[in-house]
Amino acid sequence: MPVWKAYLGELISECLAMFIIIVLGCSVAAMYTLYDPSPYQNAYWGVCIAWGMAVTIAIYVTGAVSGTHANPAVTLALALFRGFSWRKVLPYAAAQVTGGFLGAAVVYILFAPVIDHYNSVHHLSRELDGGAAGVFFTHAGLAVTPIHAFFDEIILTGFLVLGIFAVTEEFNTVAPTANSGALIIGLLVATIGASAGYLEAWAINPARDFGPRLFAWSAGWGSAALPSPGNYWWVPIAGPLIGGVVGGGAYQVLILPFLPARHAHRAKRKADALQEPVRR
Repeated sequence: MPVWKAYLGELISECLAMFIIIVLGCSVAAMYTLYDPSPYQNAYWGVCIAWGMAVTIAIYVTGAVSGTHANPAVTLALALFRGFSWRKVLPYAAAQVTGGFLGAAVVYILFAPVIDHYNSVHHLSRELDGGAAGVFFTHAGLAVTPIHAFFDEIILTGFLVLGIFAVTEEFNTVAPTANSGALIIGLLVATIGASAGYLEAWAINPARDFGPRLFAWSAGWGSAALPSPGNYWWVPIAGPLIGGVVGGGAYQVLILPFLPARHAHRAKRKADALQEPVRR
């Protein structure tokens, strides 16, 4: 396969992965937000597990092509710590945001009448009141300021990338095998949501928030989406990018150097190198 074609496939894969995550995940957000009584108000774990399984499905669909970063924070961490090409970082991020935008458009097609009904019943407008905006993008929760949310996102995304690095580490002998890593990563996303999702809807992914936010801005939410109340729009971008670096760095420093399988592999390579002159 030509290099350009393989690279194009990777970008399409990243776009499709985010598309899947947003169509399924934001549809769950719509079910949670728009219906009264909501099927999830007293079963919040259902929201979390649906988002997590959306990630799992996206990995199984696209992982063989691009590895399914599906998150600019993951892409950045992989470039810093695992040799991912820096030239691909921005194109991957653009593809991920595009997938988020397109996914939000499909969610809007599905739920537009329900969104309008919800806003009408509650006397809300899209731009002035941000009516039903939670279907598409995240915002600070009860008593949470944007600055506090920024540090929350650093911490939560740090846990996400720490877990992803552990699950995908070749020398981690207790990592899941037989392609079950996708399921564990999905459960990790769900667990983070179950643990802290009410703080600011656990974006933990710049593309997950910014792609749908761009769509909402273009679909009538205007300033409610961008720049959003309190100029919140930057928080789910900057926080996860920093958090991904922190989480990936923590794994590289605190766990990777002490993995026995890694030491055994390096010792074997060293022994093989010493034996090479003898073989010749």
